[in-house]
Amino acid sequence: MAEALKYGDRVHLQNGYGTGGGGYLDTNGASSANGAVYGVSTADSPNRGAGTGTWEIGSAQGKATGTPVASGDLITLRNLYSVGSYLDTNGHATEAQKKAGGKYDVLTAKNADRGTGTAEWRIFAQTSTPQDTVVHIGDTVHLWNTYGGNGGFLETNGHGPTGGKYDVCTNAYYNRTGNVADWRITTA
Repeated sequence: MAEALKYGDRVHLQNGYGTGGGGYLDTNGASSANGAVYGVSTADSPNRGAGTGTWEIGSAQGKATGTPVASGDLITLRNLYSVGSYLDTNGHATEAQKKAGGKYDVLTAKNADRGTGTAEWRIFAQTSTPQDTVVHIGDTVHLWNTYGGNGGFLETNGHGPTGGKYDVCTNAYYNRTGNVADWRITTA
């Protein structure tokens, strides 16, 4: 039986593009965007730098640490690089990303409340074993941002910065192409 994902767990998120070759969600470089801390892209390794690819699962609904995460829950993702910062939508996707359904750029913010819903993500497991509505380690999930009531699905889209693999944004489509919005959860 697969271990349940719990609030407070530290995880890596591996992108499904190219049958799992989309890289690991990672912070990469300081961001100059208003309210942002770091840029976000994927990297070939979950450990590119100390904590850059490690994310702590928090509840945006007040669920206690140690409580299992259910598919459909509203979560936050706190990156553990340096002082820690939250996965956040901030600004618009690039023009090239917009031509493929892109909505918002994804960066990190110092706090989970930079803007209403910008750092809140609804987590949906594709399926799980057992099928008990709980998200389990090893599951593939979609992460949907709640900014403006519909911030879009977290995905890889375009080439990343130096040291990174692919850029990350949100998209109107949950599977625009090649499983770019699939994220497999592994223990950090």
